[in-house]
Amino acid sequence: MAYKPTMEDIKKLRTMTGAGLADVKKSLVEAEGDFDKAKDLLRERGLAIAAKRSDRETSNGCVLVKVADGFGAIIALKCETDFVANGADFIALTQSILDAAVAAKCKSLDEVNALTLPDGQKVPDAVTHRSGITGEKMELDGYNFLEGENIYSYNHMGRNMLCALVQLNKAGYDEEGHNITLQVASMNPIALDEQSVPQSVKDNELQVAIQKTKEEQVEKAVEAALKKAGINPNLVDSEDHINSNIAKGWISEEEAAKAREIRARVSVEKAANLPEQMIQNIAKGRLAKFFKESCLVNQEYIRAENKETVAAYLKAADKELCVVDFRRFTLRAD
Repeated sequence: MAYKPTMEDIKKLRTMTGAGLADVKKSLVEAEGDFDKAKDLLRERGLAIAAKRSDRETSNGCVLVKVADGFGAIIALKCETDFVANGADFIALTQSILDAAVAAKCKSLDEVNALTLPDGQKVPDAVTHRSGITGEKMELDGYNFLEGENIYSYNHMGRNMLCALVQLNKAGYDEEGHNITLQVASMNPIALDEQSVPQSVKDNELQVAIQKTKEEQVEKAVEAALKKAGINPNLVDSEDHINSNIAKGWISEEEAAKAREIRARVSVEKAANLPEQMIQNIAKGRLAKFFKESCLVNQEYIRAENKETVAAYLKAADKELCVVDFRRFTLRAD
């Protein structure tokens, strides 16, 4: 007589594995009531499903943050859809992995993946198992940590999509610590201060600033020449625009030809005679603006009434108070 699982058995295995009702029932039938065998069957199916989904994009997920015993960490478990990302079991798995990582004070994702969770599963196996249950590809990503005292955390609006960590140099400033986590979450600084910006980034930003400044100076000269010739620069600022405006009757073929000639000639002439010192000065100004917008302590404090910087906001609370370090991670494009 064929084995028919009871509702009690189905509930028991479902509680043990977190698998779907139909999968649990099917596995129990195939295993003829042997729970260990049924669990193995569920795991094998999970591995097969995960393998089939290995080339899928994981653009959703759950980002969580935790601080305990002088250690703070952010971790993201990614999946394919927001439906799975918002599921209680998916969030619980992310939290379980984060709890284990913080307890072990893991310094890398490799160390996280080597952990064993309270249910006895290795982290990669737990992720694969959940992937098999949901039918979606899943992967850990975005592990960041801070170690030391005075670490503050923030989960933006409690939505598990953007988290931040901030470490201050002194204790007793919980309000300031919290406010700076909001700053990090909101303004996405790339570095603590100018000295912390990699030289390669500085060099690249300066070159971009120089090139942009040169292009602007050339364009200004072209526009001035066009206006002098009686041509509206806005009507001839691109070839597509020129053709479109000819079709509309807003400019003639002759005016278009004249505009092309002026643009080509003046561009070459101006580019060959740009004042180097002026270009450098303007570019350095752009770089200074980049540092102000991108370095945490130089940024304008988001709650400032008088456009004070983050550094000034902290010094108003204590002249020695400052940010030691910060971390931020989000699954969404900034």
